[in-house]
Amino acid sequence: MIAWESVKVSLYTPPPHSGFTAAWQVGDTGHEVVAELRWDNDAWTAECYHSDERVNFVIRLSPNWQIRQFILFRDMEDPDLWLATDGGGRWGEMNGEHRTEFDGCRGIDIAGTPFTNVLMICGLPLQVGHSAEVPVISIDMETLATTWLAQTYTRVAEHTWRYHSLALNAEVEVEVDEFGFVLDEPGAFSRILGT
Repeated sequence: MIAWESVKVSLYTPPPHSGFTAAWQVGDTGHEVVAELRWDNDAWTAECYHSDERVNFVIRLSPNWQIRQFILFRDMEDPDLWLATDGGGRWGEMNGEHRTEFDGCRGIDIAGTPFTNVLMICGLPLQVGHSAEVPVISIDMETLATTWLAQTYTRVAEHTWRYHSLALNAEVEVEVDEFGFVLDEPGAFSRILGT
């Protein structure tokens, strides 16, 4: 079991503090998923946009890639979903309601983007050949349904990982760049920016 509070910073080179943007094409649809990462107040903030779903979400991360807040916007100025964690696996909503069904979850996974898998890849201190089963919150962007999910990540080689793709509902093997960002998720996403 991983002692999450003591997880070291990513085994990959950190993106520049001046910011980093990655974008992926969604299959052959012509739609894009964009993730803009910036460093401010001694932590990472990721702003993501999905052109097909017209969804924006913001993820506030600790310096070692652990999620602290997740805020999703669809067609309104106010958030449609706002989850936060204390860093010890206890989750709640912005109104203070404790979401006990997500206690112990260490990540978020969304079918419409490979970026949420990047967070786990960068936050897991796995050596080549090792795996970790990580409880995550699976979020459906269309319905806002949230469910508990056990996701397994395996570091196959220095820049190769294996996990279950929610977009394909199948196990995939992906290559990552020097920052740990997914290049392509076969059959689902192709990297078009941020090489």
